Amino acid sequence: MDVVKLAREIMNGRRLKRGEDLSFFLTCDLTELRRGADEIRKHFCGNEMDLCTIINGRSGHCSENCKYCAQSAHHHTNCEVYGFLDQDKIVQAALANEKEGADRFAIVTSGRTLAGADFEKCIAVFKRMQQECKIELCASLGFLTAEQFHRLHQAGVTSYHENIETSRRYFPSICTTHTYEEKIETIKTAKKEGFCVCSGGIIGMGETWEDRLDMAISLAELGIESIPINALMPIPGTPLEHLPTLPPADILRTIAFFRYINPAANIRLAAGRKLLKNDGEEAFLGGASATITGNMLTTSGSTIKSDIHMLRQLGFKLNPRAPQL
Repeated sequence: MDVVKLAREIMNGRRLKRGEDLSFFLTCDLTELRRGADEIRKHFCGNEMDLCTIINGRSGHCSENCKYCAQSAHHHTNCEVYGFLDQDKIVQAALANEKEGADRFAIVTSGRTLAGADFEKCIAVFKRMQQECKIELCASLGFLTAEQFHRLHQAGVTSYHENIETSRRYFPSICTTHTYEEKIETIKTAKKEGFCVCSGGIIGMGETWEDRLDMAISLAELGIESIPINALMPIPGTPLEHLPTLPPADILRTIAFFRYINPAANIRLAAGRKLLKNDGEEAFLGGASATITGNMLTTSGSTIKSDIHMLRQLGFKLNPRAPQL
């Protein structure tokens, strides 16, 4: 398979579908694959780079048993535990990230869903940020109802995050307290409300290459506009603590074929960036068009300032708020 030729076919309208033999992605020359992915990225996304930041609005004691997660009550980690954060603290973080040049700010919370008093606190802080901030707002609050999504939308939130994590086949090997189907239903409900949905997954959890391809196809079928790709950083105390970290070539290959399968989406570099040279520089030249920046949930990442410097050096355009360094 000539993957550079395939890239040009994709730019001319071809779309890869479930049922096609995509095994060539796993064996083709990585340099050529990344070259084609970069061409697709330039065609659909230009040189615009999307930066998002997150704050962990409620941490620990999660009822779900996701094997990768430090915040699960089923595991024994050194995860920090606290209730929903003070409103001022969240608003101050949003304003600081806005000043530094981030495009989007998300509140993420531990737990199956956010409900009751904590949900009301979340709505209140989003309404305040809508009034006081210019930064776009995103949320990752678990399995919400259609009514909750509507209220969130009215409060100024424009994006919703819900990872599918892996393939449908492999999902029960990672989590048994909720299902893949529940995630799909949540995504569809969020899209029906009008949210831009951010959904991707984690690679390096023991899945096969075919599972990674399947995840990419599933996201394309859902019409996902923002796809975070996380490389597992094994956390002591979780069931996946003994897994080896992925080699850089595996991460770069995954990012590249996700771009072929989801040509117009923002392929977003997320956790595991430190496994790559210079915080992911090669990924941005091989298909990625976005990144999570600033402070991560459970693993330390690069700073907004260092990301802006690197991305400008690579020739990317950032939003006008991004300071000149």
